[in-house]
Amino acid sequence: MENIIRLRNLVAEYDGERVLNDISLDIRDKEFVTLLGPSGCGKTTTLRIIGGFLQPKQGDVLFEGKRINALPPYKRQVNTVFQRYALFPHLNVFENIAFGLRIKKLPEKEIIRLVGEMLALVGLNGYEKRNVGHLSGGQQQRVAIARALVNHPKVLLLDEPLGALDLKLRKGMQVELKRIQQSMEITFIYVTHDQEEALTMSDTVVVMKDGNIQQIGTPQDIYNEPTNAFVADFIGESNIIDGIMHEDFLVEFAGQKFECVDKGFGKMQLVDVVIRPEDIRLLPPQEGDISGVVESVIFKGVHYEMIIDACGYKWTVHSTLCEEPGAIVGMHVKPFDIHIMHRMEEE
Repeated sequence: MENIIRLRNLVAEYDGERVLNDISLDIRDKEFVTLLGPSGCGKTTTLRIIGGFLQPKQGDVLFEGKRINALPPYKRQVNTVFQRYALFPHLNVFENIAFGLRIKKLPEKEIIRLVGEMLALVGLNGYEKRNVGHLSGGQQQRVAIARALVNHPKVLLLDEPLGALDLKLRKGMQVELKRIQQSMEITFIYVTHDQEEALTMSDTVVVMKDGNIQQIGTPQDIYNEPTNAFVADFIGESNIIDGIMHEDFLVEFAGQKFECVDKGFGKMQLVDVVIRPEDIRLLPPQEGDISGVVESVIFKGVHYEMIIDACGYKWTVHSTLCEEPGAIVGMHVKPFDIHIMHRMEEE
């Protein structure tokens, strides 16, 4: 796939405070890209620059190879769906979706055809005459998406559009958005702070922090091979332990040496060791690599979450086996599940 958008050395500031630090990013055509990070990381600023709602202080936005920094939003082949759907309350569902087509002065037959296609796409057939104020949050969001897509933009920007929905509806809409993106075969650029949304829908995840890009990769890469402790901790739960890399494939943490699959670190280099809670296997204390005391147990539905005090750390462990608080347990981790990364600098 070719790159449809290229961001080059973007710098942005609000009131003299820098919010984007010289970031560069390539976005491929027909790709579902998610900008993921905590509040204030710069993800919405990046989206607004792509949409033309904000000018960068430095850097370039290229669309199909052409610089579009000075191009106003209405001239870009990009549409946006905001968290607040901004529907027109005095117009029914049909007229909300048709609004952009009427501005273009398309023939009525063409408007009816295009709106009909969008209603079918978002699952709102039969809702044409409904007042948008009488729709549920999920239905209003579908109308907003249909209105943004009816003009067939090459890129759709989505700024936390699921934030106002309840959990069950949000999960359903995650699947729907991915289906719509694949059906339309256009580029979606999605902004969220919700890790599950990013992992569920995306082809590519861009993790951001403090105006910098921390990692770019597939959901599997981001989850299984985080590049630093911030990414590991932000994408799902992690145990992050101080370690020392003795040599390739051998790391020390929790007072013992463990085989691992990582290499390329300096001898005796201080590192962060990342272990996912689901990758820790519970055993009788005499059979584990290390042992500790169960401090608390919470039932999570598909597993139990336990906090285990061992070797000076509070370990989070997810297991289908339940141990009682106060029990002494052993823990074992396979070399493949021990992830080594450069020590994160203290802030």
